[in-house]
Amino acid sequence: MPIDPRAGQLGTETDFVDLTKLERAFFDGRPDPSSPAERVSFGTSGHRGSALRRSFNEDHILAITQAICDYRQSQRIDGPLYLGIDTHALSIPAYTTALEVLAARDASVLVAPNDGYTPTPAVSRAIVTHNRGGGRVADGIVITPSHNPPEDGGFKYDPPHGGPAESAVTSWIERRANELLAGGTRSIRRVSIERARQSGAVATYDFLSRYVGDLPSAIDVEAIARARPKIGADPMGGASLEYWGRIADQYRLDLTVVNRQVEKTFRFVPLDHDGRIRTDCSSPYAMARLLAERASFDVAVGNDADADRHGVVTAAAGLLPPNHYLAVAVDYLARYRPMWPSSAGIGMTAVTSDMLARVAKSLGRQVVEVPVGFKFFVPGLGDRTLLFGGEESAGAAFLARDGSTWTTDKDGILLALLAAEILAVTGKNPGARYGELEAALGTSYYERRDAKASRELRERLRSVRSDDWTTPSLAGGRVTSRRTTSLSGADLGGLKVATDQGWFAVRPSGTEDVYKLYAESFVSADHLGQIIDEASSGVAALLAR
Repeated sequence: MPIDPRAGQLGTETDFVDLTKLERAFFDGRPDPSSPAERVSFGTSGHRGSALRRSFNEDHILAITQAICDYRQSQRIDGPLYLGIDTHALSIPAYTTALEVLAARDASVLVAPNDGYTPTPAVSRAIVTHNRGGGRVADGIVITPSHNPPEDGGFKYDPPHGGPAESAVTSWIERRANELLAGGTRSIRRVSIERARQSGAVATYDFLSRYVGDLPSAIDVEAIARARPKIGADPMGGASLEYWGRIADQYRLDLTVVNRQVEKTFRFVPLDHDGRIRTDCSSPYAMARLLAERASFDVAVGNDADADRHGVVTAAAGLLPPNHYLAVAVDYLARYRPMWPSSAGIGMTAVTSDMLARVAKSLGRQVVEVPVGFKFFVPGLGDRTLLFGGEESAGAAFLARDGSTWTTDKDGILLALLAAEILAVTGKNPGARYGELEAALGTSYYERRDAKASRELRERLRSVRSDDWTTPSLAGGRVTSRRTTSLSGADLGGLKVATDQGWFAVRPSGTEDVYKLYAESFVSADHLGQIIDEASSGVAALLAR
């Protein structure tokens, strides 16, 4: 897709969502249960949509929350439900509606004091910590569309393991929610928000203090404090704002929060590659303001709106591609976490750079490949058979320093702080260390491209079989594998084709009308371009059948 000429610049008034219109649409819009685009649909991480498109309205929240209550009852989950929200405009209205339904069902709900914003990893950490202690089982909900544009909303359920719900769970909730949506949401019990707060069902939990207070168990904050690298942190108007301020004060770090703005149009975030606003901390366009300040810091970091993603910036290298930083993180952690189980593996998705696999193998660690979706890392992080799980889209998590589970969801704050620890302990910033890894293990040329695709074409792509790809060569190399499953045996929801010198993978988006093409070469940029061209032509031919 072409780069918008304004990418990296601040938007103008025509780019900013009308917040009054958006909130009115949330309450007044009535989704059509017979329209696939307006039904409840859980992608790789929850239901996302916009009230303006009638895909994220109050009816959706009523139905999903009721469905979650029904699911909890069916599974006898009777402990507290930890409820978090990010800074998107639709999060507060959805939060209020969810509380009204949860209180009507007598669910015990824990929220941040003063309805404060709560990063996804803080909710996961709370669930993991609670359930480690035994007693009544807890779960959670996070109301966030992650890095999506300001007009979007999102609603995701975290089962008792604390991470994104697996497909069997989301399918159950999705099916039940759509039944409720089709039957009319007036039948769903709710109480007023005032009554909900007075009922005793809603109590507060200090996510901020608990999460920040636990950080030394996962990050060597003492080493960072001693070395005193200059750190810049950009919350991008998201839920991590107060967290970064508390981290700096509590651990006496030389850390500057470079942007303290929270404004629901996100007008202070530069336009992304397509001219839309996103808090995508892996995008050099969205991160343009932090990049402009990188000379002021030894390392600078950013998070998206719910802080489950990370971006790492150095003065020399600029914004590190997510794959580069994942490789550096694994290399460092495997060397500097002596209490980690020696048999634990490194988790990566099928579309993550093979550089991560090369690093893991050089350290004698098993590589576990899974489909796209952090939910596939949850079991391994929970039972500690994985010490690290990372996605090419800048989402990752790893074990605590003693080898116990830290979180089972992506933790952008953790990965951002790790960049400062690497610099403090080794004296090398992550960009410089990646250069050393390439010198030892080869140079990776990697790219992802998106192409427009209707719902019908995306469904067709999901049903592609490995033997549908009949071309025996790719960019001059003999095809050595064609598969629609990951190496761990799970369905990829797409196709991956590889040679000894490179590979490509293609899969449909779960939330947008595009398909995503990933490709990598260890030969040259020209060779990568050849892989992309041949893959694009081949995929187009497959979809035209």
